[in-house]
Amino acid sequence: MSKSPFRRIIDAPDFWRLWWVGLIIATVRWVETVAVGVVVYQRTESAFLVAMMTMLRLLPMGLFGVFLGALAERLDRGRMLFVVVALMAGTSAIVAILNATGRLEIWHLAFASFVNGCGWCTDNPVRRVMIGEAVGREKMSLAMSLDVGASNASRMVGPVIGGTLLAGAGLQGVLLLSTLMYGAALAAVLTIRAHHAHAVQAGPVLARIAEGLALARSDKRIRGVLIVTIIYNVFAWPFTSMIPVIGRDRLHLGPEGVGLLATMDGIGAFAGALVLALWLTPRWYGRAFVGGVLCYMVTVVTFALSQSPALAGAALIVTGIGGAGFGTMQATLVYLASPPDMRSRILGVLTVCIGIGPLGFFWLGWLADRIGSHNATAVTGALGLLAMAATWHWWKEI
Repeated sequence: MSKSPFRRIIDAPDFWRLWWVGLIIATVRWVETVAVGVVVYQRTESAFLVAMMTMLRLLPMGLFGVFLGALAERLDRGRMLFVVVALMAGTSAIVAILNATGRLEIWHLAFASFVNGCGWCTDNPVRRVMIGEAVGREKMSLAMSLDVGASNASRMVGPVIGGTLLAGAGLQGVLLLSTLMYGAALAAVLTIRAHHAHAVQAGPVLARIAEGLALARSDKRIRGVLIVTIIYNVFAWPFTSMIPVIGRDRLHLGPEGVGLLATMDGIGAFAGALVLALWLTPRWYGRAFVGGVLCYMVTVVTFALSQSPALAGAALIVTGIGGAGFGTMQATLVYLASPPDMRSRILGVLTVCIGIGPLGFFWLGWLADRIGSHNATAVTGALGLLAMAATWHWWKEI
């Protein structure tokens, strides 16, 4: 009897440990995103500052992603992952202490978002490369589907936990939970058996970065994925920062309602990732990637213009389904197209493209303060569709 798709990689213990670490970190990210967004908006009533909190989590990707990709080829990735998780745990603990002593300011939350964003930008060149090494090339798509599925599951439970905990225990409860969860992820990192050190030829870091950029520019498949990734992260992903604002001002929801609304996106994404894990074949990888982005942008506009919480929630479910196609195939397509000795570098370049997202958050936050959060979100989604149409020649090879 043939094994199910999931049983085919269940005999790779390191994969499941890395999967667990990713699930915990992603859940904390969503818990904090919703809770911090609500708190910042309550204190400042500025949609721009709410967008900036999420932007700061992405900014390190653009600043450091390509350097970390080159660095990850020289260091023990397991140790590097341990340091990263420890840094995020320590940051949450310090912010919790500041809040408990009544000294927490908005800039503290901004700084913590940036520091934790530094940890996030190592995910592709470190943790996901380790996943590829643990399961092998032929199972990378399935592994990524399960990993993205875990990330999407965190989008189901994270916002609800964040909103509910914020309403019941305040920001302090959120910060304490974040610290404890990071501690659990740290314990999981310690159980990873393989060191995942990758021998590379000696050479200056900048020269190795230049080699990675040259490959990304010359390979049509990689170049196409990077272009679509930039468009998604400038015109699509930033809308998530407006969910707390739209939920409160346009849909008149409280913290629990905002958390539940944000969960809808995760429900759709989890379902989409599950379908991809079970049935997606290699010939459909590119179509799932591009189609997911187009679906995402159309439903972002629908969500922004909705006046009913039910309709807005339904739109977010479909948004999540589209996001699953994009998120699952993004790293998979780049990983499969890259030579083994350059994967960390190319995934570092991908991280930089994701890190361009702060431009979108800045734009969306600025526009929201002028024409309203829902109008700004709708306009930005429409601009994303136009950008996809304008760049079709460069990504059609995907």
